[in-house]
Amino acid sequence: MNSVEVRFEEIDPPEWRDSVVRFCKKVLTMIDIDGWEVSLLFCNDVFMQELNRQYRGKDEPTDVLSFAVYADMQEKGFGSPRDYDTITAGDIVISLETLKRHSREFSVTEDEELKRLLIHGILHLTGMDHLSNSQEEEMLQKQEELMKQTAGETIL
Repeated sequence: MNSVEVRFEEIDPPEWRDSVVRFCKKVLTMIDIDGWEVSLLFCNDVFMQELNRQYRGKDEPTDVLSFAVYADMQEKGFGSPRDYDTITAGDIVISLETLKRHSREFSVTEDEELKRLLIHGILHLTGMDHLSNSQEEEMLQKQEELMKQTAGETIL
């Protein structure tokens, strides 16, 4: 069974917290993951900019950051999934201010943008990555495939 913890930093907790947990658990199940602990942190642009500066050297806010604990452990050869009952997969941080801005820029609903960022973050936790935002990237193709499969789901 997967576990998803949701926290909020420098913003008021929105009403859709439980919907986010359900959506993330569904996506994890869809990609055949079980026994993961995932932490979600929703924040504002000021908080996100500090994280982006500290961890990526970019002095600007971004929409989503992922800190893949388990994928990094696997890359370094620390055991296999069967060695653990529960796996701390990592953290996903999402700026709600950037999410809102991007939903307007990309002409999508905030709900669609939130789903895309959650899927994107989860895929990073699995160890997937991309060098660009080109739709040719394997990770972004998988992201859009999952978006299509969850088209009927709503969070907000």
